[in-house]
Amino acid sequence: MLECLISIISALVVIFLTLPIHEFAHGFISTKLGDPTPRWQGRLTLNPMAHIDWLGALGILLFGIGWAKPVQVNARYYKNPKWGMAIVALAGPLSNIIVAFVSIFILNLVTLLFGFINLPMIVYDLVDLFLWTIAQINVYLAVFNLIPIPPFDGSRILFVFLPQKYYFKIMQYERFIFLGVLVLLYTGILDAPLRLISNFVMYVLATVASLPFSLLGVLM
Repeated sequence: MLECLISIISALVVIFLTLPIHEFAHGFISTKLGDPTPRWQGRLTLNPMAHIDWLGALGILLFGIGWAKPVQVNARYYKNPKWGMAIVALAGPLSNIIVAFVSIFILNLVTLLFGFINLPMIVYDLVDLFLWTIAQINVYLAVFNLIPIPPFDGSRILFVFLPQKYYFKIMQYERFIFLGVLVLLYTGILDAPLRLISNFVMYVLATVASLPFSLLGVLM
């Protein structure tokens, strides 16, 4: 019961904190590249109510995967529209990776502190589950958003490497492709590759986050 409660709380943290950070990152970078659209539309904020898509939030709660309201940007304001769109698209998943890294780093700090504080092991187990779940969901969201097909962020990055005529031809079928991805997720076909990549990213983040503690000899 406690583990279930912690998982729900972690999902709520993602909905009300992580997804707003993800969308804010898109808007912030776009604004820095000269696009005033996110500010005009009130998206240059960490207020979750400006970013939450309630259907996507439900997906986070039930399945651990979901979405927020996409931040609208205007590439015409960028000096280099193609590269500008790629950088803005990358900002969202990168923010998820940063949140995951910070969560794992804090978990290492908590592990260190529990070596000096005499508290019940159940407390540590719950904190461990809470922070690790947040990291996992963030990594999964980053990997999911980097799928190189529309409407995901990865498709905007792919735009840098594809000729425009092919890219815009693919974009004509964006809705159908998205529905197809949802079907693949529902049937579990995408689970294995997404889990494999996510586990690898988690391993790298955990290794890097624990490195300072290992060098100091305070964590094994």
